[in-house]
Amino acid sequence: MKPSLLIVEDDASLSEMLALHFEEQGFRIHSAVTCADALELARSARPDLILLDQQLPDGLGNELIPELRSLSPESRIIMMTGVHDLELAIQAIQDGASDFIHKPVKTGLLQAAVEKALAWRPAPGSGENAAPAQVRELIGRSDAMLAVSKQIALSAQSNATVLITGESGTGKEIVARLIHQYSGRPGPFVAINCAAIVDTLLESELFGHEKGAFTGAVAAKPGRFQQAQDGTLFLDEIGELAPPLQAKLLRALQEQVVEPVGGTRPVPVNCRIIAATHRDLFEQAREGQFREDLAYRLEVITIHLPALRERPEDIPLLIRALLERAASRMERAVPPLTAEAEQRLLAHPWPGNVRELENVLTQALGQARDGMITAEMIRFHAHSAAEKEESAPEEKEPLLSLEEVEAQHIQKVLDHTGGHKGNACRILGISRPALDRKIRKYGLRLPG
Repeated sequence: MKPSLLIVEDDASLSEMLALHFEEQGFRIHSAVTCADALELARSARPDLILLDQQLPDGLGNELIPELRSLSPESRIIMMTGVHDLELAIQAIQDGASDFIHKPVKTGLLQAAVEKALAWRPAPGSGENAAPAQVRELIGRSDAMLAVSKQIALSAQSNATVLITGESGTGKEIVARLIHQYSGRPGPFVAINCAAIVDTLLESELFGHEKGAFTGAVAAKPGRFQQAQDGTLFLDEIGELAPPLQAKLLRALQEQVVEPVGGTRPVPVNCRIIAATHRDLFEQAREGQFREDLAYRLEVITIHLPALRERPEDIPLLIRALLERAASRMERAVPPLTAEAEQRLLAHPWPGNVRELENVLTQALGQARDGMITAEMIRFHAHSAAEKEESAPEEKEPLLSLEEVEAQHIQKVLDHTGGHKGNACRILGISRPALDRKIRKYGLRLPG
């Protein structure tokens, strides 16, 4: 039997275009203009697929989704809307829509969504409808960010491991927290940065330790796996994990048990793993720096966050939102920006992404005691390309001490290796403890 399609759309020309397009593919077409018509046809026709507009004459499409699902549980629903709202996209999918298409409708994207929806079959005993949750704002109306919002909602419906990729400062932890928030897991969200803790301590932090396991272990301590019981464990900068810990993490993922340092018996754990990295784990595996089997285990679901320079249309929204956030923290009114200041922000390549933008705006707000934020108040990192271009060509480079030269060179190597201490040690020809001492001595930063 031919698949049936219910088109719920009050724009007559778009409805007719969609009907003709899918009739040619063999669909049996039903059309509705209002919410009431849609409910009646869903009850009587039980369509395989519903294309649902958001703005209808007698109501909102997203508010119709739960009732449509009740009347026709097997129908797949694709939302169509001209509203640029990430929260709406997430909520629609959480309420039971299988996808979310932004208007004006792009035929190729819609066709892909239809094929994916019709190929789907529910797993036995699986529940689709997650309880709605309060959404922390994910700022952006670009196609790339709309795609991220859909992936967040779909990932929340699964317990599969998620790998979030993207450059430093793109908001990977925010995405991880949103997935946890929407998942409905009763346990806590527990985060740990694998690059911020030395290897000898990281094992204890992750897996816990028994009393007397090492000097200073005066009592047993549960690790982050146990702390995240029935919740979510977020492993940030997973690419920095040392090989011995990679093996131990792989076993924890495969067998759902951990072995505390100094322990003699495995401890069962139940937490969802979300990992994040700015590196290519499979490239690291080819270089012998990361286990390929662990990379596959982590990459069950992958969400890639675009760099800020790849979604420039979102920058004005971010400027407003981040300024309001910073002003609220400082208990200040939000000052306007001059046209030159805004243009300076829009022209910058933002190598540090949203985190850099927030820092620049916070610093500018601190200078704008009265009046407006001017272009002179917008200052980028001293090492950024934009700042170098603005330096006067006749300005002479100051003479530096040996310590200053050493500090700058080590920072350059750390930037080159993306903060990978092992690679930095090989380039510098020093030991890991020596590198750590110099990082502390000179107050150097690790990328990410």
